[in-house]
Amino acid sequence: MIIAKLAYKSLLNRRASVLLTLFTIAISVMLLLSIERVRIDAKSSFSNTISGTDLIVGARTGDIQLLLSSVFRIGHTNNGVSWKSYEYITSQRGVKWSIPISLGDSHKGQAVLGTTLDYFSHYRFAKKQNLTFNKGRPFAAINEVVLGSEVANKLGYKLNDSIVISHGMGNTSFHHHDDNPFKVVGVLNPTGTPVDKTLHIPLAAIDLIHGGKASLVHEHEHDEHNNLVGHPKQITAFLMGFNSPLYTLQIRRNINQYKPEALLGIMPTVTLKELWEMLAIVEKILLLFSAVVVLISLLGMLTTLLANLSQRRRELAILRSVGARPWHLFTLISIESLLTTLLGCLVGSALYYLAIFSAGGYLQSHAGISVNITMLSYYELGLIGVIMAAGFIIGLIPATRAYFYSLSDGMSIKA
Repeated sequence: MIIAKLAYKSLLNRRASVLLTLFTIAISVMLLLSIERVRIDAKSSFSNTISGTDLIVGARTGDIQLLLSSVFRIGHTNNGVSWKSYEYITSQRGVKWSIPISLGDSHKGQAVLGTTLDYFSHYRFAKKQNLTFNKGRPFAAINEVVLGSEVANKLGYKLNDSIVISHGMGNTSFHHHDDNPFKVVGVLNPTGTPVDKTLHIPLAAIDLIHGGKASLVHEHEHDEHNNLVGHPKQITAFLMGFNSPLYTLQIRRNINQYKPEALLGIMPTVTLKELWEMLAIVEKILLLFSAVVVLISLLGMLTTLLANLSQRRRELAILRSVGARPWHLFTLISIESLLTTLLGCLVGSALYYLAIFSAGGYLQSHAGISVNITMLSYYELGLIGVIMAAGFIIGLIPATRAYFYSLSDGMSIKA
C-alpha cells in the first residue's frame, strides 16, 4: 500500500508527461472500442438493410446478384419477371404480402423504383423498422413521386416540385421523359439504406411512360387515382412475406422449379450472410488497424517511461539511500505503468461512449450503421483486459532497468 501511494504521488508530480501518455492510451482505447462497435454494428446493419422480408424473387441469375440489384440497386438483371407469374405466385396459400418493384430508370444518377402502396406498408429495415415520412404522404396519383431523404437533401427538392426521370441507370442517360413530369408529394425519413437514394413512383407509371402514352397528367385526369398498379408486362423482382416459415421454404422450392419461366427465390438473410463472408477481408483490416493503434500507443508509453526513467535516476538513488530495495523500485515503476494504463482505459471508455452517442445519428443516416449504445460486452471488456496486461508487460521493461540501477550510478554526475 505504501508503494502504491508513492506511485500515485509520483504520477501527480510528473502529471504533464503522465497526462500525455494517458491521453495517448485513452485515444487508442476509444478507437479500438469504436472500431469494434462499428464493425459489429455494421455487420448487423448490413444484414438488416432489408428486414422482415422472407423471399426476394427475380429472374434466375445468382443469389448475390439478385440481392444487389433488387435491394442495393447495384448492377442489374438481364431479365425480369412476367406479371402473369407474379400474380400466380403471390396468389398461393400462405402469402401474407408482396411488393412488386420495377427498376431501370433514374434521375440525376439516383435510382427510380416503380412499386405499389404496399411498399410503404410492408417494407422494413434495421430490425423491422417501417418507413416513415418526414414530409408529405405516399403517392396517390400516377404522376406523383416520393423521394428518399438523401435525394431530397442532395438535390434540394421540396414538396410540389416537378421532376423528370430518365431512361437507364447511372448518371448518363440518352432519353429523358420530359413529357411525363412527376410531382413530389412525400419525402421519407433517413434510413441509412438504399431507400434514401431512391425515387418511388407508382408501378403503373413505369408501364405508361415506356408504353408510349402521351402524358401522365392526361392519364391522371381520366384515371382518378384508381389504378396505380396497372398491368405491366414484367417487373424487375418482387418481395414476399409469409404467414409461416414453412410456406417460405415450400414456395421457394416451387419458385426455383417453376417451369413457365426461369425464376429464382432467395432468402435475404441467408444471402446477406454469404455476401458479408465475401467481405470478410474488410473485417480483418479493421481488426488489424485496431491492433496497430493500440500497439503504437503502448510503444509510446514505453518510450515515455524510458525517457522519464533516465531523468529519474537521482530520485531512485535517493530512494535506495533511505532503505528502498531493488524490488521496491521494480514494484514502484510497475505500479506506475499499471495505473497509467488503467486510467487511460477508463478515460478511453468514457470517450468511446461520448463518440458513439455523438456520431450515432450520423452513422445511421449517412452510412446505414445502426449503432447500439449498450454496456461493454464481455468481448470488449476482454479487449480492455488485454490492453491492461500489455501495459503491465510494457512497464516491466523500465521496471527491470530501475531494478539494476546502482546507488553509485544514480548519485554520480556524468559529463
